[in-house]
Formats: sequence, C-alpha cells, structure tokens
Amino acid sequence: MSVTLAQIWRHPIKGIGAERISGAFLAPDFALPLDRAFAVIEEGAVAAQGQWQPCRSFVRGAKAPQLMAISAKCHADGTMCLSHPDLPDFTFDPRGYDAGLIAWLRAIYPPDRPAPVAIVAAPQSGMTDVNFASISVLNLASLRALEARADVDLDPRRFRGNLWLDGLAPWEEMDLIGATLVIGDARLKIVEPINRCRATEANPDTGKRDVPMLRILEDGWGHSAFGVYAETTHQGHIAQDAEVEIIW
Repeated sequence: MSVTLAQIWRHPIKGIGAERISGAFLAPDFALPLDRAFAVIEEGAVAAQGQWQPCRSFVRGAKAPQLMAISAKCHADGTMCLSHPDLPDFTFDPRGYDAGLIAWLRAIYPPDRPAPVAIVAAPQSGMTDVNFASISVLNLASLRALEARADVDLDPRRFRGNLWLDGLAPWEEMDLIGATLVIGDARLKIVEPINRCRATEANPDTGKRDVPMLRILEDGWGHSAFGVYAETTHQGHIAQDAEVEIIW
C-alpha cells in the first residue's frame, strides 16, 4: 500500500483552535503557514513579540481542556474566527491587541489558572513546543491502534498534528527518525518523537477530559510519545491525498 498525505491541519493560535486545510507551501526555516503563528500569554509571562518562548508561558489545552474544543477559520483579510460550543463565534484580527479575544477566552478558562492576558506574534519558525521550525507528522494507523487500546473513537484533533499519513504500519513513524518524506517538491526530514501532555485527554467536541491518554500510551507501549517532529529541507507545495515517498 502506498503512503499518502491524508489530512493537513494548522493551529493559528498555539493551543487555541484547529483548522483543516487542503494544501500549503512549505519552506525551510518556516512553520507550516499560519500554524502557531500567534500565542496567548498568561499572567506572569513576558509578552515578547516575534520571539520563541517555552510552552509554559502560554495558555494551552494541558492547562485548560476547554480550549481543545475551539475551532479556527482564517480569512484572506488576515482576520480569524474562533468557535466554541459554549460561546458565540468571535471574529478578530490577531495582528493587534484585542481585549475582546482575552474576554472571550477568560469565559471558558479555569479560574484557578493564571489568566490569559495578551496575544503575541510568533517568529517565522512558529511557536511550537520545540525551538525550531517544526512540522508534526502523525500516523493514522497508530491512531487506530491507540483507539483499539482505549476502546473509544479518537478524533485526530486531540493531537494537534499538522500532517496525517495513511499507509504506514502502526507506529512505523517512530522508526523513521532521520528519514526524509518527499511530498511533491517539498522534503521534510524526520527529527524526533513528540512527547505528549494532558491536552490529548480532552475531547475536541466538548472540551472535557474523557480519555486517560498518557496512561493508555504508557500501559500499551511504555512511552508517552505520539507522532514525530519534522523540519522542511526543500521548499514545495503539499496537498491532501498526495503520494508520500520515504527516502534515507
């Protein structure tokens, strides 16, 4: 069976909102366009524009599972619409401070956590959990194996991945460290596994924790990793359903 690029996702604000797209242009030293392009800092963190910061500085699903139920839609004029099942839709321009965004988030944010205070722009490499221009690559066969172990359907949005591949064996992605994925003209080198946090335990339809994901991973496979980080080495356009070649 050939390997294909089954799904492409971006997450315009770190930890806040997922958007499925049909294609994207990848380039070295850049994140997938509009993926983790912004982040919302919490009280006590430094509001540094255009600088990478560790994930502890930001509001995210591991701290507030309600955030996992947010979906995003980016518009051509630079505005963005966020949706959540318990809130009215909110449209704003992330390129400027918006008190309305902070108020919208605080309505669902746990009161015992440091509150959201401001939105900041990421560097061109994106505000991912690692300090390089990473693109996350995940495996639908591994998701199916995890579903079987958990005995529940698992929405891919739980893992906030960028590229979902179909056609690999379960967990084969973990054996691809150092390999290169060729998708059209683009090339991505697989760098390292992604260790998971409690954000994956939240249902993206409800924003409530309902699956002990970390325990299931540890009990089933002896680790808490799911998916791998890659970085673009050659630019090019990628599209859903494209064939993926693996080279060493």
